[in-house]
Amino acid sequence: MNENDPSGGADRGPPPNLPAPAGQGPTPEPSALDAVRAHVNATVSPWVLRCAPLIPGGEVLDLACGLGRHSRHLAALGHAVLAVDRDPAALAATCGPAITTSQIDLEADGVAWPFGGERFAGIVVTNYLHRPLIAAMLASLAPNGMLIYETFAAGNAAFGKPSNPAFLLQAGELLDWARQHGLRVIAYEEGVVTVPKTAMVQRICAVKPAFAREAARLPPF
Repeated sequence: MNENDPSGGADRGPPPNLPAPAGQGPTPEPSALDAVRAHVNATVSPWVLRCAPLIPGGEVLDLACGLGRHSRHLAALGHAVLAVDRDPAALAATCGPAITTSQIDLEADGVAWPFGGERFAGIVVTNYLHRPLIAAMLASLAPNGMLIYETFAAGNAAFGKPSNPAFLLQAGELLDWARQHGLRVIAYEEGVVTVPKTAMVQRICAVKPAFAREAARLPPF
């Protein structure tokens, strides 16, 4: 689904060339996989950086994980991470300590949501939208679990792809999800961003009722 490719394809490009350290002479070239990992580690979404430290202890689902930029960040925060994507090459780049990968095409005909209810302390989704998953996905949040969701929104066609309405959130749609599924909103934004590219986005951090209100300590901008 190229229209809905993470970061508009920005984190699936060729790995950067890494020069040898000054004064050390020739060194073996890093593997392409090492270079990809270094690249994606530097491209964590600012929204995820801001909200992820609030996820309570437990397993976190990184849905449509791409090359693993958020899986690695979540693992570094101390979580066991389940990274799900349909692309085996992307999952190969995602592998690492505390990260379990699972190749699933959740948009294939006849595929049901494979995860049980109240399993995940956190669910992180960026640059991906498949509405038939939403109810089952949110049911997989633990009673104190947190949803961090960020993707393209209506109006993005003015800046490029995705432009198909099927891949664009409608005005206030994430807030509607929260209301319909009993989540409390910690933070929400809707508007134009310029990094990593100019785009219209919508993003939310929302929690299940058992998440303690005093635990919602968002850092300053």
